[in-house]
Amino acid sequence: MSKKAVILLSGGLDSATVLSIAKAEGYECYAMNINYQQRHAAELKAAKKIADTFGVAEYKLVNIDLGWLETSSLTNRSLKIPDSHAPGIPSTYVPARNTLMLSLALAWAENLLAKDIFIGVNSIDYSGYPDCRPEYIESFEKMANLATKMGIEGTDIKIHTPLINLTKAEIIKIGNEKNLDYSMTISCYQASDDGLACGKCDSCRLRKEGFLAANIQDPTHYL
Repeated sequence: MSKKAVILLSGGLDSATVLSIAKAEGYECYAMNINYQQRHAAELKAAKKIADTFGVAEYKLVNIDLGWLETSSLTNRSLKIPDSHAPGIPSTYVPARNTLMLSLALAWAENLLAKDIFIGVNSIDYSGYPDCRPEYIESFEKMANLATKMGIEGTDIKIHTPLINLTKAEIIKIGNEKNLDYSMTISCYQASDDGLACGKCDSCRLRKEGFLAANIQDPTHYL
């Protein structure tokens, strides 16, 4: 079996860093981007640009409509994106998003006979989403090996989370060492159509603080 890997590529800082790591480790990378009708659609264009820059083996855009999930401010445009950090899980949490995305990546991985899946979840500098924690990833990996032909036939499927225990500054330093152009990435939850970041949402805050702590110039284009 060749060293193929499916990379969940959102267009953000973390997923771009994960792609750079997978490429450096010698994987033949297949990038999957999910359009779930999120309000920050500019990241879709960013993902395609990043995939092209890295010369992935194949880029796949999957369209699913999660616009009916009314509790998330990323899918319900009538809700305000929070511009301050508060205790608890924020409204930007999208119910079961990582479970859906990993399931789609798993399906493509089986189709490709690829036993490796990379996702840029982080449980240190993050917004408190429950599907970014190590115990969630461990549970999904166990399920993947129980629920697939590959797993049953003895090919272990691995969910790689190289960033899960890193600070945002540590993540940025890794990408910087690999000459990753972070100006291509979009992290903002309410970026404009041309990719300008608000500079106020939780994702922008974590990104700003990460570049500051890493002592690396922030190349983000802000409104």
